[in-house]
Amino acid sequence: MEKLSGLSHLFMTIFLHNFSTFMVIPAITDVTMSALCPGRDECSLAIYLTGFQQAIIGLGTLVTMPLIGNMSDKYGRKALLTVPMSLIIVPSAILAYSRTRNFFYAYYVVRTLMAMVCEGSVQCLALAYVADNVPESRRASTFGILSGIASSAFVCGNLSTRFLSTSSTFQVQNTLSLSLRPRLLFLTFLSLTLPFHQVSASVAIAALVYMRLFLQDSIIDEQLSTPILTYKGNGKGKGKANAACCAHEIPSKNVQVFKSAPSLEDMLCLLKSSVTLSQAAVVAFFYSLAEVGLHASLMYYLKAQFHFSKDQFADLMVISGIAGTVSQLVIMPILTPAIGEARLLAVGLFFNCVHVFLYSIAWTFWVPYVASMFSLLFVFSQPCMRSIVSKQVGSCEQGKAQGCISGISSFANVISPLVFSPLTALFLSERAPFPFPGFSIMCVGFASLIAFIQSLMMRTAPPIANQKVVNSNYVDA
Repeated sequence: MEKLSGLSHLFMTIFLHNFSTFMVIPAITDVTMSALCPGRDECSLAIYLTGFQQAIIGLGTLVTMPLIGNMSDKYGRKALLTVPMSLIIVPSAILAYSRTRNFFYAYYVVRTLMAMVCEGSVQCLALAYVADNVPESRRASTFGILSGIASSAFVCGNLSTRFLSTSSTFQVQNTLSLSLRPRLLFLTFLSLTLPFHQVSASVAIAALVYMRLFLQDSIIDEQLSTPILTYKGNGKGKGKANAACCAHEIPSKNVQVFKSAPSLEDMLCLLKSSVTLSQAAVVAFFYSLAEVGLHASLMYYLKAQFHFSKDQFADLMVISGIAGTVSQLVIMPILTPAIGEARLLAVGLFFNCVHVFLYSIAWTFWVPYVASMFSLLFVFSQPCMRSIVSKQVGSCEQGKAQGCISGISSFANVISPLVFSPLTALFLSERAPFPFPGFSIMCVGFASLIAFIQSLMMRTAPPIANQKVVNSNYVDA
């Protein structure tokens, strides 16, 4: 419990950041449709643009995730967290100003560029931060708690969307203000009456300010007295953690920091160092392929098939979020020690397959609500997979390992929209080769099934513990 209390500032940062991000998701489909195809329930242009955006974002994060993870091992998690948490404010600010067609296109371009750096990087760095400061025996449960915090923000954000119209003004929920400690009373400006996307931008700013003021870094490097885009010396005077990590490096003068960023060869070498890590990479690829494919297709499918709108999307997300939060905060800490991460990963992936297939054959409007309740079980997948990965590398390579897995997931993010978005547009149109609107969703289920089969063959290797995690691992930044 002492260690979890030490992570409270990270948990609050993740909550505020995810609240800001998730509160716009249910409404963005309606915003997109009204900007591109006003008055219609089916819009191929919106589907193609969403898929193209996700592919470009995936291509960008394929490069940036390993880079950010590796740099966080050297410069600290807090310094690298500042970058995505600052950039993510800009797109919300654009929609806060106007949601007309021209401003939507501006949002679309800026969101794509910002997400190439921001998408998934906060989660990646948060996982590395937890791995820095939590012993291996409790890491899976703590990863689950971190995911549970994110799920609770998901629920709160979607509740805000559910009861408030996109264009109206509203009061930020008291639950957000109550969740802040007394020392954060200066953030009560969030309870002012603000337009919808202004609240998202305001909460994103609050998350950034909170993180900079209260989060303590867990990596120390006394050599870092100059900006990142400069030269580094021969490695003398490095902090204890970084010196242990870099002991194998050959000292060199005039070597640019970005040259130490992991190359494709470095990532392959890391994956080959452990069979378990390689298997986890395969699982991560197909899991992300399915997850992004579902995200790219589901809302447009439900809108075309059952005329769902922002409110119904928010209902689905609230149900899924509440089930996931309860599961990760209560059930997962109990099951992980009992059956192990590998088996729990397989359980999560199995029910992920079930819930995707159920969406694909939905015959009436209430079936998606039933499918969303499977979040109670499929939310185990991500934290278990990340915990398995974290135990296969040393404590000084957590950022690199998590960044590598995030990079592989990003590669799936590139491929998935290119495959599933055209498929969704085809089967929701009048040109469909046969009447099966959920066919693209079913194909997503097959990708998830491959991840499940691979997880059954995974055997966790003994963890690598080349550096003991101690309670005094925090430093001021």
